[in-house]
Amino acid sequence: MNNNFDCIIIGGGAAGMMAAVTAAQYGKSVVIFERNDRCGIKLSITGKGRCNVTNNCTQDEFMANIPTNSRFLYSAYSQFSSQDCMDFFEGLGVPLKTERGNRVFPVSDKAGDVVKALEQACVDYGVKIYHIRVKDIIAKDGVVEGVKCSDGHNYYAPSVLIATGGKSYPKTGSDGDGYRFAEKLGHTVTEIKPSLVPVVSEDGYCAEMMGLSLKNVTLTLKDNIKNKTVFTELGEMLFTHFGVSGPLVLSASSHIPEIEEGRYTFYIDLKPALDEKKLDERILRDFGEIPNRIFANSLSKLLPTKMIPVVVELSGINGEKQVNSVTKQERAKLVSLLKAFPVKVSGFRPISEAIVTSGGIKVSEVSPKTMESKIVKGLFFAGEVLDVDGYTGGFNLQIAFSTAYCAGINM
Repeated sequence: MNNNFDCIIIGGGAAGMMAAVTAAQYGKSVVIFERNDRCGIKLSITGKGRCNVTNNCTQDEFMANIPTNSRFLYSAYSQFSSQDCMDFFEGLGVPLKTERGNRVFPVSDKAGDVVKALEQACVDYGVKIYHIRVKDIIAKDGVVEGVKCSDGHNYYAPSVLIATGGKSYPKTGSDGDGYRFAEKLGHTVTEIKPSLVPVVSEDGYCAEMMGLSLKNVTLTLKDNIKNKTVFTELGEMLFTHFGVSGPLVLSASSHIPEIEEGRYTFYIDLKPALDEKKLDERILRDFGEIPNRIFANSLSKLLPTKMIPVVVELSGINGEKQVNSVTKQERAKLVSLLKAFPVKVSGFRPISEAIVTSGGIKVSEVSPKTMESKIVKGLFFAGEVLDVDGYTGGFNLQIAFSTAYCAGINM
C-alpha cells in the first residue's frame, strides 16, 4: 500500500469527495480516509433521501441564507457558485431540477445518484479511498506532514484536509474527530450547538397530535422578549411526541440562538390562503350546512381529525354547543386560533438529531481565499467542520462544495 501522496483527505462525505476530485483533476495524487465502509453516508440521507444539492440563487441570496460567518464564504462561493455546482453534477451525468424555494434536486429524486456520481468521479481521476480511521494528524514546527491511522501505519502528504463533518448524525461518522484534530494543532473550536433541529415543546397537545403532518401552513417564530417576528415561512411541519419537527421547524430552529424559558413561541397559520374575514365566512358557510350539529363534530371539513379536539379545547367554545348558537365573538376566537395556533418553544432535541452543527473551527484562523490554516502550513478545512452554517434549502451542501472546491484547488 502506497504511504506517500500529494493530498490526504480525512472524511469521504460531500466536502471530502468534492475536494478529492478537484485536486485530482489538477494531477495530484489523492487519498481519502473514510472510517465508514462506504462514502457519502450522510449525503445519501439528506433531503429525505432526495439530496437537496444546492440552491439555484444569486450570490446575494445565498449570503442572506448564511446566518453564521457569511463574509468568510465570499471568496469560496465566487470560485464555486451554485451555478458551478449544478454544472458540475450535470457534467457527471446527474440531471437536476429546481423546485419551490429554488431548491435543486436530482431529477431521479435519489440521493444515491449524487453519491455514486462523486464516487465514480473519484475512481475516474485515480483517487484512492481507504476505509480506515485517522487517529491523529502529524505536524512538525507548524507544518503538516501526514496522518496516523488505525491500521498502525502513517501516511504522508504536504497537504491534509479535515472534512470530517460536525457532530450531527453521529451514526454517519460525524462524531467530532475533526474538532479534536484541529484543537490539538492549536485551532480554536467555537461552541458546538445543534442547528436545523427538531424543537421540544411542553404543550401537551403536541403529543396528542403526534404523527400529524401539516402541509401548506405558514409557521411564524416570535421572540416574546423583543416582541418581534424572527422567522416566517410557508411549507410543511409535523407534530411529534416531544413537540414539533419537519422542514419549517428545522429552518426556524436556526433563528433561535439560545433557549430561554418563555422567550420563543411558534404560531401556525393553518389557513394562510384565507384572511380572517374570508375564514369567518367559510366557517359560517360550513356551520350553515349543519346547523344542528354540535361544535365538537363540526370541523371535519376545516381541519385534520387529530387536530379537532385540540382546537375545540383551545377555542374555549363548549364542544356540546350546537353550531347555530355559536356567537360571533366565539367565531372570532376560533378564527384567531386557526390563524395563529400557538406552540411554546422549550428546548431543542439533542445534537445527534440535528441536520447541521452550528459552531466549529474558528474562521478567523482559516484563510477564506484558500481554506488553509493560518496556524499550520498545509492543513486545510472544508464543510461542516468550519463555523459556518446556513438555513435549509441546499445552502449547507453548497457551503460544503464551495469550501471543498476552494481547498482542493489550493492543495
